[in-house]
Amino acid sequence: MTEKKKGVWITGASSGIGRAAAIEFARAGSVVYASSRRITELERLNADLVPENLDVKIFPCNVASSANVDQTVKKILAAGQIDCLVNNAGITSFKKAELNSIKEINDIINTNLLGSIYAIKHILPHMIENGGGTIINLLSIVTKKIFTESSAYAASKMGLLGYTNSLREEVRKYRIKIINIIPGATETPMWPPDVRKENSGKMMTSADIGRLVVWLYLQRGNMVTEEIVVRPITGDLGEKE
Repeated sequence: MTEKKKGVWITGASSGIGRAAAIEFARAGSVVYASSRRITELERLNADLVPENLDVKIFPCNVASSANVDQTVKKILAAGQIDCLVNNAGITSFKKAELNSIKEINDIINTNLLGSIYAIKHILPHMIENGGGTIINLLSIVTKKIFTESSAYAASKMGLLGYTNSLREEVRKYRIKIINIIPGATETPMWPPDVRKENSGKMMTSADIGRLVVWLYLQRGNMVTEEIVVRPITGDLGEKE
């Protein structure tokens, strides 16, 4: 009997680290459920995977909506199972706190913090019933170091760090692994074009982090990397992280 392929749900899979992780999980033989608000980009991802005879399963989702997350999880579970959740969807704005609008702050918190919590809440019963699972959260170096012009973003990521550290202690008994990845500067579309152009050579690549996500998931036995910090070899870029 062949082993059933593992199901991995990745939020924010249309670009950056989420896209890279989707590719690496597909290459590793997992069934990838890719979510994003940008369906065209997910379709482009599948087109890029054609030469490798690979694909991902597309499930549109706006993680900032609990109802939408609930519907998406039900659709995925009707098609398979979720052995691993990768909370990657995220947005930011590089502005001083006094210049951030309430809408910008709400969007950042709702997507980065509440969106991840919604995803976790809706898959936890499934993982508990299955006797285990893995939840991987893409956080940020802002949880370890203070940067200006990132206050709302820092609040969202530090909130998720606190939530998932507490959650980990509650779900150990169910053999659910909680892994927090804390990357420094990584070249993704989240950064302004001028910053990417000037500093791309100093940044880690999305592919670097995508491979790390898969490697951490594939750790077996009675072991889990609960938190890992990775930075570019040259260190942090500066105040805008």
